[in-house]
Amino acid sequence: MDYFEGDPDLPPEVEDVDITRRNNTLIIKAVSSDGSLSKYTPTAQLKASVTETRVYEEEPPRMSGPRWGEEEEEEIPSELVEFACFKGDRETVLQNSALQYPMFLVLRDLALLAEKGTLTAITDQDGELVATRIVEGEPRPASVEVVENPNQDGNGANGINWRDNKFIS
Repeated sequence: MDYFEGDPDLPPEVEDVDITRRNNTLIIKAVSSDGSLSKYTPTAQLKASVTETRVYEEEPPRMSGPRWGEEEEEEIPSELVEFACFKGDRETVLQNSALQYPMFLVLRDLALLAEKGTLTAITDQDGELVATRIVEGEPRPASVEVVENPNQDGNGANGINWRDNKFIS
């Protein structure tokens, strides 16, 4: 990944990252700067699927039907680019608990560079819940509201009634 080759600022708890690729899966694992952490303790890792996309220097023309007898159009310059796609919820993307929050910060920094996608998270910073929302590389406003009874304000009306759900027996 180009981002890590550029020697990014990592959180102080993360000395470095190990990057492993297995077929179409990319695993970015935290290397702890804390010497007291056992080498057998699994540190947090980010897991992404790798996909290829053709990127054109200019917009390719749209085909509007058959064109018999026309000269061949010249090919628009393009290149095949690989992207890491961090998709899923919780443990699908960010695995293992040792150094989990510092690796979330790495994921957040990657999300700020993304052209597509959304990162939504609630984290605990010094005993306070903090909401994070990044859409297509842009930080967006986010908030956390903790209520005692979600049905009081009517927002829980569209939720699932787990007690009377016909799909659960």
